[in-house]
Amino acid sequence: MPKDFSACSASSAFNVAALRVRAVTSLRMDVREFDFDLPSELIAQEPAAERGAGRLLCLGRDTGAVTHTSFVALPDLLRGGDLLVVNNTRVFPARLLGHRVPTGGAVECLLVAKARAETTPAQANEQYWEALMHPGQKLLPGAEVIFEGTRTVHGEVIERRFHGRRLIRLWAEDGISVDQAVDAIGHVPLPPYIKRRDRSDDRNRYQTLFARERGSIAAPTAGLHFSPALMDALGRRGIQTVEITLHVGYGTFQPVRVDRVEDHRLEPERYDIGETAAAEINRALASRRRVVAVGTTTTRALEAVARTREGRIVAGGGSTDLFIFPGFDFRVVRGLVTNFHLPRSSLLMLASAFGGRERVMAAYAAAIAEGYRFFSYGDAMLIL
Repeated sequence: MPKDFSACSASSAFNVAALRVRAVTSLRMDVREFDFDLPSELIAQEPAAERGAGRLLCLGRDTGAVTHTSFVALPDLLRGGDLLVVNNTRVFPARLLGHRVPTGGAVECLLVAKARAETTPAQANEQYWEALMHPGQKLLPGAEVIFEGTRTVHGEVIERRFHGRRLIRLWAEDGISVDQAVDAIGHVPLPPYIKRRDRSDDRNRYQTLFARERGSIAAPTAGLHFSPALMDALGRRGIQTVEITLHVGYGTFQPVRVDRVEDHRLEPERYDIGETAAAEINRALASRRRVVAVGTTTTRALEAVARTREGRIVAGGGSTDLFIFPGFDFRVVRGLVTNFHLPRSSLLMLASAFGGRERVMAAYAAAIAEGYRFFSYGDAMLIL
């Protein structure tokens, strides 16, 4: 067992097949190779009692060793000189509830992405958005909707787009910006597998400790486990932390609708890397210190930049549609903190690319057998 896992409990062997993980032998990479059966009771509906209180499964990237501990043990599993890179994006309340005008029929709207510059209106208090709307079949171009609360947001459907999306125009009353109005009346866009309505406390718990830059419709969930006390412990251990930004969009979670993994495409997501972060990451790479990414979003941003810069990180912003799946050559990331992801998802494929498909799927089987909590509010995995 690698000494980095010395704080974990003793490992056990698990039979993947016994847990009905479905693997397919094929000359091409089939999406079904990333399928598994998950008991519904293991899908976390609530966050842990406090940040850092969850469990942590440790997976040896080279050995496949699976061990179990708690997330607060993370400082003991890393070593002095490691560089943690976190995502400081902030989730905004992108789910709007309202009604049609004039019929009064209920409407639900999830703001997916701001429209491109060519559709930006001249008036500063208006915005154009791509959105998922319900009931979609009734919301044709020209339909008007209103979302009310402490503020009021008006909307008009402009055009229909692929996969049920709409281009909508939004504007607010009382001279305030659309962003201010949405922040006041919007709902936290909890994932659909959380079978409850969002509550006021989700506005805090569905944000990471690092959340600063508004722009995501979903949390970078690996960061949800970090608390101020844990950050202090990491610092005392000599583990440095830097922040970058990748705004999580619908593309990260969109279903993989193809049979072959290689045929899947991700939608672009915006990222930004500051000069200080770029310098510290490059310094760690030059001195052969480990760069440990907190989350798949952080990993994608780092590796996307490194692919175009001969393995180095440069400061600046842009967008990336990089899709990471097994066979990918990682140039920056040497450790990964991540939550447990949905079957057949691009996030599970990224984790499998880093840890090895067979080993990651075996680790998932171990997590299921041990009753780990899955998905956004669930437990975490450390791959080293």
